[in-house]
Amino acid sequence: MAGPVPMIHDDLDRIMAVMNTAFDPAFGEAWTRAQVEGALLMGNCHYQLIAADGNRPMDGETAAGFALLRTVLEEEELLLFAIDPRWRRQGLGTKLLQWIDSDARSRGIRRILLEMRHGNSAESLYKAHGFDRIGLRPNYYRLRDGACIDAITFCNILA
Repeated sequence: MAGPVPMIHDDLDRIMAVMNTAFDPAFGEAWTRAQVEGALLMGNCHYQLIAADGNRPMDGETAAGFALLRTVLEEEELLLFAIDPRWRRQGLGTKLLQWIDSDARSRGIRRILLEMRHGNSAESLYKAHGFDRIGLRPNYYRLRDGACIDAITFCNILA
């Protein structure tokens, strides 16, 4: 997979379609369309889309997942990562992380960081792809019901 692609208008629609199905509203993790668009307009953010067949979606084809990333110098931060629940456990998350890794290496990125809420089921996927736990932010996420959940920071050092 070649490097980041420029945003195509309907790609934002595809990202939001996955966002609306992939994130449980109880946790308040989904971003709004304005937040995603604003991040992409900053210039240091990019995204990857994946179709249900494991390739990039063709024009007009639905996305099964996406990743939103921010690059700062030799670091990449995985801001959002989602696979539509209909397509989970079929290897798409693995393939998307492989694309991210390969693309980051090709651009000289030395490490990829991510932060997730404690108890997120994606933790095993990240660990299987070289991400190690490096930090904890107690009570970082506030749920809609007022409860708080710790955030865990992970890092993947690219050699």
